[in-house]
Amino acid sequence: MAYSKEEILKKAEELKQALEHTEEIEFYKRAEAQINANQKVQAKIAEIKMLQKQSVNLEHYGKYEAMKQSEAKIEELRSEIDNLPVVREFRRAQSDANDLLQSITDSILVQLKEDFED
Repeated sequence: MAYSKEEILKKAEELKQALEHTEEIEFYKRAEAQINANQKVQAKIAEIKMLQKQSVNLEHYGKYEAMKQSEAKIEELRSEIDNLPVVREFRRAQSDANDLLQSITDSILVQLKEDFED
């Protein structure tokens, strides 16, 4: 049976709606909201962005030692962010959501491959 592009897009939208209500995606959304609402994380992200701009300017003016110090501070802040429980939870949720999506994609690809080989 042949399907039109519109029918396939409609099914894709239905799949998207179903996915949005899976445990993995809902957990990811909650974790993302916690990250966005966490002032400590947001302050560190803002500081990283400021330091990144500073590093670009320092490099432009050939101040490589100062640039290295700025880059080291960026890495220190990233490490601090990565070690926060809310960030670890977010990364786990992100990984679970990605695994779900990859599993669905793989399943679709296997089915398509089987259908094309018949």
